[in-house]
Amino acid sequence: MEHHTKIKIALIEDEESIRNSLLTLLYLQEELEVIDAFEDGESALRYLQQKPVDVLLFDINLPGISGIETVSKLKTIHPAVQCMALTSYDDAENAFNALKAGATGYILKNTAPEKLVDAIKDIHNGGSPMSSQIARLVVLNFAATKTAEIYSNELSRRENEILQLLSRGFRYKEIATQLFISIETVRTHIRNIYEKLQVKTRAEALLKVNR
Repeated sequence: MEHHTKIKIALIEDEESIRNSLLTLLYLQEELEVIDAFEDGESALRYLQQKPVDVLLFDINLPGISGIETVSKLKTIHPAVQCMALTSYDDAENAFNALKAGATGYILKNTAPEKLVDAIKDIHNGGSPMSSQIARLVVLNFAATKTAEIYSNELSRRENEILQLLSRGFRYKEIATQLFISIETVRTHIRNIYEKLQVKTRAEALLKVNR
């Protein structure tokens, strides 16, 4: 059997009982190597700046600097460290801020142990593990913030409407149905939008308008 390198893990959690139960769980996993556990963001940063790990599990609410701030600082120095928020709060704002700071996973503390271990392997392999409630909140929140921002003065009211629908992932046929126009008309509008914004794809158009 070939020898796989273990996933190096660090943990930031200020509550001793939670920290100990997490450590106990992590120590039992053969494929994980627990490097260290920290009670606050400052001490974690001091250590991890020198010796980065593969995966950092962090609590958001910490004494001193928050978990989100810690991650944001760490990611500027060691962008390759995968950071996963471990939290008791499934609110979209916390999740959102953690993700903006550079976290790539968001898991609730009461997640079943084997799910947590799967999430660590997943994030290490390039996935973004999130509890489904969180993923849903983030998606809904994102949809809400995106629709508000998408608007261009260069476009007509109808074109802006169509751009909004495009940004929400609707297909041409669905846009036609929603706006009671033919697909051909939708296509014409989209051609005009691209021309006015000087872009070639939906993604480019949205990027340009989102700025």
